Amino acid sequence: MKRSEINIRDPFILPYNGKYYLYGSRGSEVWGDSATGLDVYVSEDLENWSEPKEIFTRTPDFWADRHYWAPEVYEYNGAFYMFASFKSADRCRGTMVLRAEKPDSEFIVWSEGTITPSDWEALDGTLYISKDGTPYMIFCHEWVQVQDGEMCAVRMSSDLKRAVGEPFTLFHASEANWIVEGREGIYITDGPYPYRCADGTLLLLWSSMGKEGYTEAIAVSDNGDIDGNWIQRDELLFKKDGGHGMIFKTFDNKLLLLLHSPNKNPLERPTYFELSEENGMLHVM
Repeated sequence: MKRSEINIRDPFILPYNGKYYLYGSRGSEVWGDSATGLDVYVSEDLENWSEPKEIFTRTPDFWADRHYWAPEVYEYNGAFYMFASFKSADRCRGTMVLRAEKPDSEFIVWSEGTITPSDWEALDGTLYISKDGTPYMIFCHEWVQVQDGEMCAVRMSSDLKRAVGEPFTLFHASEANWIVEGREGIYITDGPYPYRCADGTLLLLWSSMGKEGYTEAIAVSDNGDIDGNWIQRDELLFKKDGGHGMIFKTFDNKLLLLLHSPNKNPLERPTYFELSEENGMLHVM
């Protein structure tokens, strides 16, 4: 199938062994009160994709019945780990870790419950490995609970099964000069993705609402690691009706920004833009 036929939000691509593996929130289930699973699409050229293959299936004993969101898959210590967010009618949304032997095989629950605190409405967990090799999860403490959305992080155990210690705040959504205040004073944080530039600069992509709609923004750590002060850059990476992005390199060494656009269901599609990187800054070419 063609990329233009794939309706997903929150897209994520893992390049592995000559193929690209695409994951995302199912457009058909993203806002409903019943979700059944998560899929992968496989391609060799980023334009022609396999039919979706279900790699996580809701079972009767699984606690979450809705909002299977933002799956991200990483190769780590010889296996593949999926960070994905889930919710039920009577439990807060949170991010769990699932594990598989291959990027397109069945993923099973790996973490000891949610990595995010059980009493937090939280989502969009993403993996970050610090300079000293320590795994962290960066995630959003959602505006529905805190009003001014927070970008947070928590240290993880080396096997990615649980959180170690308490979460800490990187920044609040309202710190960005470009952000647009929502109804009743809310500010949204969404879709974090860390990226280290060639010069060592640590960036964090994230999304919220700007003047032209859903947008892709950049924060930068002043010490090159997760415990630095995070400074919001005024220049947006993508500013008109697209976001929840991530960055990957193609097999011919092009640097691509992947996001979903437009931000309206069921029109969302995975969309790419080539990036240039210079002196700790990214630009869409």
